[in-house]
Amino acid sequence: MTDTAHTTQDGAAAAAPPPQVWPTLRATDAPALIRFLVEAFGFRETAVYEDGGLVVHAELSWPLGGGVMLGSSRGSGPDEECGLRPGVFSAYVVTDAPDELCARARAAGAEIVAEPHTTDYGSRDFAARDPEGNRWSFGTYAGAPRKA
Repeated sequence: MTDTAHTTQDGAAAAAPPPQVWPTLRATDAPALIRFLVEAFGFRETAVYEDGGLVVHAELSWPLGGGVMLGSSRGSGPDEECGLRPGVFSAYVVTDAPDELCARARAAGAEIVAEPHTTDYGSRDFAARDPEGNRWSFGTYAGAPRKA
């Protein structure tokens, strides 16, 4: 495997992050959703490419690694045919501070659909909906230990 470089928003070269899973979603108002995800949940805007008022590709990084990719819904086409319709996305995102993140999300206008709670497997979780109707679950559970 080779390291690749990419260009950051300020034009500087940066090493590509290690391989990760990057879920993809579509939005009716992608610029507004990007602003919301940054303000309410703490994603970091990494790249946004627009064409004629549509977001053709955006990357929002999560501080602990990975992130999401998103773009404007075009109403029809291969993305919508495979289920990438606005408001149908759901993700679990690992955070080390779910209670503080829930307060931040609430202050930014997120609809909290599950208040912070401790699960039977020891994770501290909460869930919220963004303005497009997507469900975001956040918690401390980072997955089962991996086998060597």
